Amino acid sequence: MKNSNTILQTAKDAILTESKAIKNMANLLDHNFENAVNFILNTNGRVIVTGIGKSANIATKIVATLNSTGTPAIFMHAADAIHGDLGNVQKNDVVICLSKSGNTPEIKVLVPLIKNYGNKIIAITGNIASFLGKNADYKLNTFVEKEACRNNLAPTTSTTAQLVMGDALAICLQELRGFSSKDFAKYHPGGALGKRLYLRVADLITNNAIPQVNSTDTIAKVIIEISEKRLGVTAVLENQKLIGIITDGDIRRMLAKSTDINNFVAKDIMGKNPKTIAIDAMAIEALELLEQNNITQILVVDNQNNYKGVVHLHDLIKEGIF
Repeated sequence: MKNSNTILQTAKDAILTESKAIKNMANLLDHNFENAVNFILNTNGRVIVTGIGKSANIATKIVATLNSTGTPAIFMHAADAIHGDLGNVQKNDVVICLSKSGNTPEIKVLVPLIKNYGNKIIAITGNIASFLGKNADYKLNTFVEKEACRNNLAPTTSTTAQLVMGDALAICLQELRGFSSKDFAKYHPGGALGKRLYLRVADLITNNAIPQVNSTDTIAKVIIEISEKRLGVTAVLENQKLIGIITDGDIRRMLAKSTDINNFVAKDIMGKNPKTIAIDAMAIEALELLEQNNITQILVVDNQNNYKGVVHLHDLIKEGIF
């Protein structure tokens, strides 16, 4: 069993090997990349991403990234393509082909078939002098000096380079399309990511009680309101306008000073100028305010500053946003 120092050093070496290769990729970019981006941007078809082996695995991730950032894409396995799946490629589609060597048998069979159909090919390859590189319309160089594998065999650095090149393509296309966070939300409606992009404060308070007392209400009534509404807080109103907030912590602090609650009313122990958030604000904004102010509840108001309810940290946790 190897000691931890050896394990950690091996891990660091692998990370540094890959990071060095990725940094060098910036120097390999040329007009081919720019032209490829513009061609994809202006095409009326889809992007077909293909590869074999580990490159096929990377291709599926590139497809997912393109689709989620506004560029329609599908995956086509290079081996399956030459056994029927080539029918996926339509007239105006552009094909991105991934291959470290650019000389695998499947690629040598596939590339001429695609070119015979009249489709443009973008090569993501570590060998631009290869069969794929020579026959591609656009060549994106992902050359790496060595794999992170000590035997320089297992695809590691090379597949990371392919992935990064795919990300670069997707991000450039996203920028050129003016793909906004609202557009992004349309493609990510589910899960925590989607909720961060579209869920609003109004959605969070729908099922919550609306605890409130008048400024002259007794402390007994305040305690009952906080207990019954089960949000650990109540708003304090005067002439129907929000003037303060009382938390269960305020109650405890008051009782630590005096147990005679008949001596106080709500306005005597309330916190003035309570933190509020607009009802049409994004839920993620509520989370940011809670974190910034180290609080667990925040009062919700409309655009006339009328009190509408409470957002509790638990609401955000329940929705998976926290």
